[in-house]
Amino acid sequence: MDSELHGELADSVAAMNVAATGAPTTSRLSGRKMSLQEKGSRIAKQPTIETKRVSITDADDCVQLNQYKLKKEIGKGSYGVVKLAYNEDSEQYYAMKVVSKKRLMKQCGFLRRLPPQGSNTVFPLEKVYKEIAILKKLDHPNVVKLVEVLDDPDEDGLHMAFSVPVVLFSQVMEVPTDEPFTEEQARFYFRDIVLGIEYLHYHKIIHRDIKPSNLLLGDDGHVKIADFGVSNEFEGTDALLSSTAGTPAFMAPEMMSEHGRRFSGKALDIWAMGVTLYCFVFGRCPFYDTCILSLHNKIKNKSVEFPETPLISKELKELIKRMLDKNPETRINIPEIKLHAWVTENGSNPLPLEEEHCTAVEVTEEEVQNSVTLIPSLSAVILVKSMLRKRSFSNPFECLGRRAERSMSAPGAVPEITGHTSDEMICGGCEVIWHF
Repeated sequence: MDSELHGELADSVAAMNVAATGAPTTSRLSGRKMSLQEKGSRIAKQPTIETKRVSITDADDCVQLNQYKLKKEIGKGSYGVVKLAYNEDSEQYYAMKVVSKKRLMKQCGFLRRLPPQGSNTVFPLEKVYKEIAILKKLDHPNVVKLVEVLDDPDEDGLHMAFSVPVVLFSQVMEVPTDEPFTEEQARFYFRDIVLGIEYLHYHKIIHRDIKPSNLLLGDDGHVKIADFGVSNEFEGTDALLSSTAGTPAFMAPEMMSEHGRRFSGKALDIWAMGVTLYCFVFGRCPFYDTCILSLHNKIKNKSVEFPETPLISKELKELIKRMLDKNPETRINIPEIKLHAWVTENGSNPLPLEEEHCTAVEVTEEEVQNSVTLIPSLSAVILVKSMLRKRSFSNPFECLGRRAERSMSAPGAVPEITGHTSDEMICGGCEVIWHF
């Protein structure tokens, strides 16, 4: 095998169960509400497992990694594409995320030069590792979970695997759409998001990129928050951020202020949740423009408007307005959202208290070292270092030159913000990191 090609395609692969399920219909939602305890009837949190060997073989119509057969591309995430994969051991389908490590390093010239002294530059590959580190901490019904890391000693560098032990089928919604949710459907999903975000904030994590395409459906029909590629950890009661990351149409107005100004991380997530809720009921973002500068201007200065159709309740309008308050200091917060009349159906369907679903998860180093390397019926995310171009993997970074307007997710890359961009880039098909 050619050594340069061998090294260039060092890839990470993330695996999540996939099953044929869909958004709950009104009839499904009209019955008894599922409790958090019922939603949480899943495998107990286990220490992250390390696997030391990854085998790669060519099958008739796919590439096989250990017990996984990789099939067609089914989506994109931060720094990679997502492939449909079949686990021969468990006879289940999974979603497998593929990221090229060497391409990530090349994007910022890591192999050619060091960053300037005093630079706060975070390399793209570091962000992938950071996402894995964050996911290792989490265990909640409404958040994807990391369970495995692969490190093959026969290959150069570190090889990781992480998995989501839930059956996933699709994103909650693709934006824009002509088929928005009913209020009842929107409330069902939104309550899941509220609990997931409360859990993340409890663990001092700001997601920074909440949007419909980062919300996955489990086999129980409930939302799982995914994609922590631009997330931030913090100390104290809140994160004070100054860098700008996320998807343009879901960015809060304070992120577009003068350089160096710090803003609340929790308030950023609330704003993005408000945009997401608006998308749920109207099928499009409240602020939109193909020109980034014009979009920024609308987000900062234009009031949210509600179409005449579909008709929504005054309680929902009031909640969206409070979430899209342009002043982060007066914007509604998670405890207030949990008590809101629309969320609780006027108090008849309260959400669980923070202490009822936000428990600390601790995994010791000894537990990790003593972990077995085989997990029956759990998915795996595999980092691979020896994939050939002739195989069925599509390299997520080969499209950068051809479709730059759709793939501006590389940290350190400053996009041309004066031009026009695609609907997919603006509304959530990819993530953008802006440096002002």
